Amino acid sequence: MDRLPLLVGPDPRRRLGAVQNRRNAAFAGIAAAGVALGVAEVVAILTGATTSPLVSVGGVVIDSVPASVKDFAVSVFYTYDKIALQVGTLLILAVFAAAVGVAATRRMVFGYAGIGLFALVGAVAALTRHAAPWYAFVPTLVGAAAGAAVLHWLLVRPPVETYDERRFFLRAAGGTLAAAFVVGLTARWWATRRGVEADRAAVQIPPVPDTATPLPPEADAGLPDLAPFVTPNKDFYLIDTTLVVPQVSSEDWTLRIHGRVERPLTLTFEQLLKRPMIERYVTLACVSNDVGGGLIGNAKWQGVRIADLLDEVRPKAGADQVVSRSVDGWTAGTPTAVLRDGRDAMLAIAMNGEPLPIEHGFPVRMVVPGLYGYVSATKWLAELELSSFADFDAYWINRGWAREGPIKTQSRIDTPRDGGNPAAGQVMIAGVAWAQHRGISKVEVRVDDGPWQEAKLAAVPSIDTWRQWTLPWTATRGKHRLTVRATDNGGDTQTDAVAPPDPDGATGWHSVQVDVR
Repeated sequence: MDRLPLLVGPDPRRRLGAVQNRRNAAFAGIAAAGVALGVAEVVAILTGATTSPLVSVGGVVIDSVPASVKDFAVSVFYTYDKIALQVGTLLILAVFAAAVGVAATRRMVFGYAGIGLFALVGAVAALTRHAAPWYAFVPTLVGAAAGAAVLHWLLVRPPVETYDERRFFLRAAGGTLAAAFVVGLTARWWATRRGVEADRAAVQIPPVPDTATPLPPEADAGLPDLAPFVTPNKDFYLIDTTLVVPQVSSEDWTLRIHGRVERPLTLTFEQLLKRPMIERYVTLACVSNDVGGGLIGNAKWQGVRIADLLDEVRPKAGADQVVSRSVDGWTAGTPTAVLRDGRDAMLAIAMNGEPLPIEHGFPVRMVVPGLYGYVSATKWLAELELSSFADFDAYWINRGWAREGPIKTQSRIDTPRDGGNPAAGQVMIAGVAWAQHRGISKVEVRVDDGPWQEAKLAAVPSIDTWRQWTLPWTATRGKHRLTVRATDNGGDTQTDAVAPPDPDGATGWHSVQVDVR
């Protein structure tokens, strides 16, 4: 039987007997990396989920990729883009770990060096994240030590002489990897279970005298496949840059309003709840939403007017930007004038009659009608800093997006679906249109190259929400293309010029292809 005549380390009596080929060595490297990550996740239960090397390195990647890459990820993976990132990171790590295992068959020090490089990257990433504690490197360090021990155990063994011994190696490596996978997933699950859901459930939403305008009965057509006027919390779109949802208790939460103001202010959650509140229906939209996309939702929000707080702190001359900062360091820059022009911009504490869901920013987030989320909808809010656009560029502005993000007039066909096969005869075409803080005055639909037909508009409580529309159509057999366009209350009709989301929102007309049977 052939055996690798390679020595491991300084001891010539120890041989890599268990490793019969490069495949086994690579497998050993992957198993060691799995243990390193699994152990790191366990330690991160104590040090904080953001100190996990997988989370911290992923965060660095998210903060570093160009806007075009981000757009591609959202268009391909939709709201699962961060899951795709973590899977991709694991695959890259697996390739690196396999190379480390193979390198260790030449000299074990090469394997230790590879694990050391893993530890260095993870530790630096963890220590450089926003508000990272000094001990943020500990999970990576402990995980790397465990990984090195497993690599040593798998590779530095007496020579393998029998088939059973080779099978033992594969079982040992495979079992170690499987155990690491289970331990890592369990640790991540446990870390999320130790969140603030109980604290959120205990929050008592105060009564609000300035309630939202009651919904007209005809606000929602109630058609199958048509987006409901009010989006349930569980269905509301989720787009952010965090890999781990921040867990902020209401007791620990504070808001600091500072910068170029005459009277800086700090508020606790209890103090915020005692302030006058408003309740409004507001539609939020993500700038990454493609024409006809689903990164938009409408909800009933309750909170404190931002304008009231700004009046209290008295912004100084030239403070034309309010920088909102999340607990994880993400920033958005909102024009100060927009927040004080009379629109119902608020610090929201409730969504559809219940405390904010944790993933939607509990305990406090910003809601600003008429602006895309990247310049206004900061979740897990921690600071409002009065600054200027000349002095500071927020998160997405540094990545090439437009400084001001007014939502563009858009419309969407919800039913029939693209590729649908409705029966010939009477078919109801329906969808939604939006132009927040301007309102929708008209929606038109075109069948194939025919004339534009005006749709019936549903009632709305305000100009800050989307608007359902319907149009009955006598469908004939065959393939047809349905196209929609909307006009806002200012008389501006959405353009047919096709543009991607980057840098200030997608444009174009939404259309669907149907084959009437």
